[in-house]
Amino acid sequence: MKPWLVKQWCIPTESSAEFVWKMEDVLDVYTRAYEEGHVLVCMDEATKQQIMEVRQPVPPAPGREYRYDAEYQRNGVSNLFMFVAPLEAWRHVEVTNQRTAVDWATVVRQLVDEHFPKARKIVLVMDNLNTHSPSSLYEAFSPQEAKRILDKLEIHYTPKHGSWLNMAEIELSVLSRQCLSRRIPDQQTLRREVAAWTNARNVQGATVDWRFTTEDARIKLKRLYPSFVV
Repeated sequence: MKPWLVKQWCIPTESSAEFVWKMEDVLDVYTRAYEEGHVLVCMDEATKQQIMEVRQPVPPAPGREYRYDAEYQRNGVSNLFMFVAPLEAWRHVEVTNQRTAVDWATVVRQLVDEHFPKARKIVLVMDNLNTHSPSSLYEAFSPQEAKRILDKLEIHYTPKHGSWLNMAEIELSVLSRQCLSRRIPDQQTLRREVAAWTNARNVQGATVDWRFTTEDARIKLKRLYPSFVV
């Protein structure tokens, strides 16, 4: 699917200088030449409601899948932090109870210290949700620790109504279709299923073939660019 067609309804309906400068900033990041020691990582998050069965599903029969009763029992909601390094064909999903500023800061420290400890700089693309802020690191850790983590990051935000520019959102869509589009009873099962899916995707070397460029945007999304007098 062409990235500019994803969630097209989210694109602003009128020209927006703020939108286009943030869009072009992200698109320029995606087309940078490879630099030793730098890693591009896209981050997004989603929720999954856990659903327990009230009755045992009817086992499958020839030509017929499991049949589930319409009645079910809610069993809480988990948050999923998705990290994708498209040039590395790598992704990681962290399942948490909440999506607070401290939760975000914790998974970002894991990104820096556990997943890419040898990287000189992690170029992090994400939306501008209020918890996705350097201030969250200062809320979660000492000033020295927060600054140490921030020094490893180069942060770029997608524009408002521009979540389709985030490759991690595309990967979340794949996760939803392939793994989450069914009833999952509890967080333990969710962690196990998501880990299995993540491992399979990484072994396959699956990645995002991003082709939408700034030049494409200036043509296909010309209406978003403000008019000006030379």
